[in-house]
Amino acid sequence: MARIQQLSSHVADLIAAGEVVERPASVVKELVENAVDAGATAVTVEVRRGGMGLIRVTDNGCGIAPEELPTAFLRHATSKLRQESDLGKIGTLGFRGEALAAISAVSRLDICTCPAGALTGARLHLEGGVPGRVEETGAPQGTTVSVQDLFYNTPARLKFMKKDMAETAAVMGLMQHLALSHPEVSCQFIKDGVEALHTPGDGKLSSAVYAALGRDFAHSLVEVSGRGGEVAVHGFVTKPLAGRGSRSMQTFFVNGRFIKSPLLTAALEEGYRNQIMKGRFPGCVLHVELPVTAVDVNVHPAKTQVKFAREKEVFDAVFHTVLDALDQDGKPAAPAHREDFFKAMDAQTYRESVGGRADGVPVPSAAPRPSAPAPSGTRPIVPAAPVRPAAPAVRPASGRIVLPAQPPAWDTELSGKWAVHDTAPQAPAYRRESEFAPPDAEPLRGERAAGGEKPALAEQTAGRPPEAEQQSMPLPDGGGGDDETPWRIAGEVLKTYIICEEAGGSVWLIDKHAAHERVNFDRMKARLEPPMRQQLLSPIALGLSREDGALLLENLELLREFGFACEDFGGGSVLVREVPADIDAADAEATLEEFAENLRSGRDVDERREKLLHTMACKAAIKAGMESSEQELRVLVDRVQSGEIKYCPHGRPVAVKLSRYELEKMFKRA
Repeated sequence: MARIQQLSSHVADLIAAGEVVERPASVVKELVENAVDAGATAVTVEVRRGGMGLIRVTDNGCGIAPEELPTAFLRHATSKLRQESDLGKIGTLGFRGEALAAISAVSRLDICTCPAGALTGARLHLEGGVPGRVEETGAPQGTTVSVQDLFYNTPARLKFMKKDMAETAAVMGLMQHLALSHPEVSCQFIKDGVEALHTPGDGKLSSAVYAALGRDFAHSLVEVSGRGGEVAVHGFVTKPLAGRGSRSMQTFFVNGRFIKSPLLTAALEEGYRNQIMKGRFPGCVLHVELPVTAVDVNVHPAKTQVKFAREKEVFDAVFHTVLDALDQDGKPAAPAHREDFFKAMDAQTYRESVGGRADGVPVPSAAPRPSAPAPSGTRPIVPAAPVRPAAPAVRPASGRIVLPAQPPAWDTELSGKWAVHDTAPQAPAYRRESEFAPPDAEPLRGERAAGGEKPALAEQTAGRPPEAEQQSMPLPDGGGGDDETPWRIAGEVLKTYIICEEAGGSVWLIDKHAAHERVNFDRMKARLEPPMRQQLLSPIALGLSREDGALLLENLELLREFGFACEDFGGGSVLVREVPADIDAADAEATLEEFAENLRSGRDVDERREKLLHTMACKAAIKAGMESSEQELRVLVDRVQSGEIKYCPHGRPVAVKLSRYELEKMFKRA
């Protein structure tokens, strides 16, 4: 057995650096947090080659005294903690006292600082954690830290760095979090000599959201503000119709610190229950403020996770604040309060106010004045005719709305009681496609005959679109016309489940979306040639988060394999010019959002490719609620009954079998 010995200080520093500094974004995080704690109102971050070549952070904070510069780069050296009790009430961003030491241990670092009121500044150079001599120099108030050749002495960590585009996107995401957490600080980010972000620093969260996350996202937000006990919540959430394909646009801050919290995510999405589409997620920029003693931020080396002392109180505060804001969104403002609404008065005053005498005898009202004669050539004013329901619009099988050719005539008994008006007839009511139309309802033609005959019915094929426009599916050889199959399609319920009767007396319920999804997945997985593409007349600019956009741009070749032609549109946006023929252009943005989420979670190329196939198969499948032809249902049932399909790509069952005995048992017949 090897002998136990104490590690050298250099090796210990490298181990500590591995815990604190994972990538260039980790360096930027520690330096900008120190700048904010120093009272800076303007922070500028410049990176080259994704931060592997250069990271320069400049602030106008309080600076560091020249005699304290060497001490600042020692392990466990900090100006934010003094005694043991301070660990239970941490109100600053950086506090561990290991950041500067860890960064200097794996890079070549230069720091130039000038305290407030000093005539000159000081400069210090460190290489591999070894400090040089402090030199006097001219410098503006504040601190500038330059980090070069990151991980030059740790090649094991260097080989795990991603492409420059991905590392730059990570730094950009971190600068967005800084701008949103401290809107009073003007944040500037420069990548490879080009300014990518600049916030005004006017103290308004809305201004920071607009500058950091873009105009489209800012216009889809609803302001929220509330309090529950000692927990205050304020910020913005997206409207239910502006849901996202992933949770990448959910940003939470606790006492000004960006965190990732499943508790806050659950509270936010609980507020959207029954208001947002399934599979869509809300976006937000939420600030949670609570006493520093009620939260522990020292539970993770990167300080992105916290522990709440009273989790239920925090959950309720976020949930009710979001729910109240969504309920009030779009409602008219409350009427102005009348000062005399609750005015107190005695009985005598009330009688006088309503026209009676003090003794309670009502005063007779004056006789009504005769109305002035109507001018010649005009019709007298008559009571309005009662509103009769318009003839219902009928939606045939094609899914198009068919309006009645003419509204039905008024009943004979009503025509003599009401005068005819010189107004246009009331337009027939439109009917939304989601409304249920009776299967035997047809458009009306003509007016009701004098003998009380029923209106003529439109032809069954009226308004039916051409075959090319209908949802179609390739039929297998011999499918669709074989009456000797051992099963029979009994029908379809809820436009989602196919009812199939087997020759042996069993009944099958088949989920047509899951079955079609599996068909698409198997077909795409076995395909040897690239998919057919459709070029868009108007390219689509995707408003994704910076990290999601960088992930897609980093995997352009992989996306091209699946039929997507994308390119960098600048500012982190992605421009889509071509989509696969299986995907509708309207689903392109949601599909690529899911792609980005899958690319983030996939460990290798094969796993990523399979997850992308899952998304493609799902988006191209028949959706629940869509109308399907008998031929389409027959194809799906044939695949299921033959045993070819049992589960959808996500592992859900495609069909459920009910035996004759089970049915009879339900009705107490067995």
